[in-house]
Amino acid sequence: MPMMSSSGKPKKSELPATIKRSGTKAQRTFAEAHDSAVEEYGEGERAHRVAYAVLKHTHEKVGDRWEPKGQKGPSDAQAAGGVKTHRKTHNGVDAHATKEHLYQRAKQLEISGRSSMTKSQLVAALEKEAKK
Repeated sequence: MPMMSSSGKPKKSELPATIKRSGTKAQRTFAEAHDSAVEEYGEGERAHRVAYAVLKHTHEKVGDRWEPKGQKGPSDAQAAGGVKTHRKTHNGVDAHATKEHLYQRAKQLEISGRSSMTKSQLVAALEKEAKK
């Protein structure tokens, strides 16, 4: 089922919960990518994976929603690869961001112990928070 209405707006009833809680740009990006993938591959899991992959290039997952990234680009090694890539994903956390950026996101989400964490520990803590 298409996620974009005939007027060019995302159908909120069709969007995943984390996308519904996100801004209009994230909703539109996901819905447009999903509809394009459905045309190419058909309805199903692959269309959802494609839509999330597109979203991860412009947005990062912060808690239970997606927020625009400062710089466009892949969020992790899996997002940087092609369709047959099988690398560790960080579930929307921008693992390529600076440690300072990750620290600020951890502060925003009130993750305890963030001041003594390494970059990889911050990524893991943000990823854990995103899965809640």
